[in-house]
Amino acid sequence: MARILAKEIINKENQAVELTGWMAARRNHGKIIFVDLRDISGVAQVVFIPKDKNLYELADTLRSEWVVKISGTVKKRPTGMENPNLENGQFEIQAEALEILSQAETAPFPLDTDGYEINEDIRMKYRYLDLRRGRLQKNIKLRSQFIQLVRSLLISGGFSEIETPILGKSTPEGARDYLVPSRLEPGKFYALPQSPQQYKQLLMVAGFERYFQIARCFRDEDTRGDRQPEFTQLDIETSFMSEEDILALTEEFCLEAVKKVFPGKKITEVPFPRLDYKGVMEKYRSDKPDLRKDKNNPDELAFAFVVDFPMFEWKETEKRWDAVHHPFTRPKTENIEEIKKEPAKVTAFQYDLVCNGYEIGGGSLRSYKPEILQAVFEVMGHKPEEIKKQFGHLLEAFSFGVPPHGGIALGLDRLLAILLNEPNIREVIAFPKTGDGRDLMMGAPAEIKPEQLKELHLKKGE
Repeated sequence: MARILAKEIINKENQAVELTGWMAARRNHGKIIFVDLRDISGVAQVVFIPKDKNLYELADTLRSEWVVKISGTVKKRPTGMENPNLENGQFEIQAEALEILSQAETAPFPLDTDGYEINEDIRMKYRYLDLRRGRLQKNIKLRSQFIQLVRSLLISGGFSEIETPILGKSTPEGARDYLVPSRLEPGKFYALPQSPQQYKQLLMVAGFERYFQIARCFRDEDTRGDRQPEFTQLDIETSFMSEEDILALTEEFCLEAVKKVFPGKKITEVPFPRLDYKGVMEKYRSDKPDLRKDKNNPDELAFAFVVDFPMFEWKETEKRWDAVHHPFTRPKTENIEEIKKEPAKVTAFQYDLVCNGYEIGGGSLRSYKPEILQAVFEVMGHKPEEIKKQFGHLLEAFSFGVPPHGGIALGLDRLLAILLNEPNIREVIAFPKTGDGRDLMMGAPAEIKPEQLKELHLKKGE
């Protein structure tokens, strides 16, 4: 007999079935034992009666979270005993066979609550148990559906999904890099990508024109509720598209994905408003304003694009100019002297997507003319020899015919936390780090053996 899922019993009345899963609950009502069997699809009620003494006694030993296989016949529940909260709540299985596949220790916390009341450290230590709770099962499944829909929409729009390297080169992109020592080249290091920025631009040089990736990104920065050392972004790059083309594309797949996966959400305004940076800062004192009409309504989504950012910002502690977004952003002027002499006045083809007071995405048109990139790097204080060392490969690539290009990246973790009404992104990631960047389940970061350090030509600091 082939196994079926709990949700499928609605189509199996009076048929023999086999189910496997976890013991969600056991209730002994006198001479009848009721068991709630949980699998990936939901819960099914199973009934054991004393008619088969051995089976009944075995069922009486069952405990929470044991893994079992149950065979029986699907029957309609007695009138008045239906459960309207379950899709299959009109049916139950009359048990005829039971096999205990594995037993379970008592869980360190309850699994039948939403989990918010439990200390986060213990939830993270036993994350594989925490993930059994209904709320997190729903979150991770909806995350999968959302990503799958966005992927389908982009592929149908002519985009190619292309993976880019995880081991790359350390370049100044705004945050600290995670570094990986090279065993074969002592003293040299790879860097984990803060984003696939240079690779996706090189894909435009390669002529792919429409690229996307569900990209893993890494930044060694202070963590908080909406940040993690590693995170996932929907990364998009296009050739020959204007800023408005890219914003319209972003709006289109956001609208479609919310409509299909989160139909209960109401979007405040369509098309999404385009707000210039200067005006937003003057009016809201923030570049990620919360534009909801009713901020107490968790199902309202107020999307907006913030555009026309300044190209540069002054870093007082370092006494130098830095790029607001990144150095590859295209200034709204091609006058080299203006860029070098009046950086404070230069605006950029940069845009952010905001929602409910959070920045959930950002992008720009890119500088594709080497002389513009050179000027931007010089304003940021880079010496010509440093520019050549750090970005020579990109400047060389641009000498072989590069199309005008631009893109955007959306933080999927942050967007999904908003869509799922979660307080932080850890609630929408299967195996997140804690707020201070630790993996309590695996015990990372961890020390490594002296022989591993030696093999990598490293010495432990005092």
